[in-house]
Amino acid sequence: MRAGSGGGRLTLLRGCRLFTPKDLGTVDLLLCCGSVAAVESRIPVPSGLDVEAVDLSGMIATPGFVDLHVHLTGGGGEGGFSTRVPEMQLSRMTLAGITTVVGVLGTDDVSRHPETLLAKVLGLRDEGITALMMTGSYQFPPVTLTGSVRKDIALIEPVIGVGEVALSDHRSSQPTFEDFVRLAAEARVGGLLGGKPGLVNVHMGGGPAGMDYLFRMLKETEIPVSQVLPTHVTRSAELFEQALGLVEAGGSIDITASGQRRSGGVDSSRALSDLMSRDLPLERVSISSDAGGSLPVFDSSGVLQGLSVAEPGTLLSEFRRLVREEGFPVTEVLGLFTENPAGRAGLAGSKGRIHPGSHADLLVFDDEWELRRVYAGGRLMALDGTPVVSGTFESTG
Repeated sequence: MRAGSGGGRLTLLRGCRLFTPKDLGTVDLLLCCGSVAAVESRIPVPSGLDVEAVDLSGMIATPGFVDLHVHLTGGGGEGGFSTRVPEMQLSRMTLAGITTVVGVLGTDDVSRHPETLLAKVLGLRDEGITALMMTGSYQFPPVTLTGSVRKDIALIEPVIGVGEVALSDHRSSQPTFEDFVRLAAEARVGGLLGGKPGLVNVHMGGGPAGMDYLFRMLKETEIPVSQVLPTHVTRSAELFEQALGLVEAGGSIDITASGQRRSGGVDSSRALSDLMSRDLPLERVSISSDAGGSLPVFDSSGVLQGLSVAEPGTLLSEFRRLVREEGFPVTEVLGLFTENPAGRAGLAGSKGRIHPGSHADLLVFDDEWELRRVYAGGRLMALDGTPVVSGTFESTG
């Protein structure tokens, strides 16, 4: 898995308070060749080596965000060709603290293709962040690179699963239960062969069936609950109640960030409170941005009334809101943006945590939780809200 590297120069980050997500107190961090070389209370400057020492006294360090759901090649299109969302640029993600991203297609698999998404993933790796992807789209049968979901996952390194597959949505292909189960089985075998999660990312729409297929799959087949990851689960109170049941059954769910308190559906703060009040493990919950995806508004007849676009910055805003405004402890919510999605993506240990040997993906905040520095693979990508590294064509007019 290619990613940006800090090169041969050492970076010594001094005196920051580190959340891994566990609070480790004030430490020094030594970064070398894209990885964390040491985490200690005090690290002496290595003699005879090229070392950049950075004083982070009073600052807070966390792992970089892992975003499981970004429309890297642009989403949209529900209002015609003029509503196709442009491709995602590197700095829009790094300025939001996103250092690892999983790309998906959406409604449009007519003018968007898995090959294009794969090229975008490889390009983002060259530009300095870690990028993975899902094969397929909303539709059945799924669009693929090799003609097979199983082969895509097993043989093509960046592909970790299939999706987002749409259920309970008027834009889906209205698959049968048997269609859905066969897809999950294909993804599982592909994951087993390729040593990957084989995840089925399920777009949950607002239809009355909700997660019925998921619960039926758990009851009637041998496919484990860990194979599916429903997203947009706070769309309505009824859907989130099903999501709670899935977590109780051992499954995982993904909440779409809004960046502000929601006026409809279930706000993420209420969702977390409900999970905690039922003593359900937050380790089974992730939060993603849906960045680049369209946010269409349809009337009761299915006629498009308006369209906006999800932004990567909602992920950072959601994290800050939960910590600063809603008062959730950092140690409880940070994992929803880091460790938990890293685990879903098959990156546990290397991403989403900070320890010797992990990737040097770090965010540095001030004491007001304003993002000041972003490191990806030990390389400084953003400083005080300004890109240090821009995408290849970002600087051209």
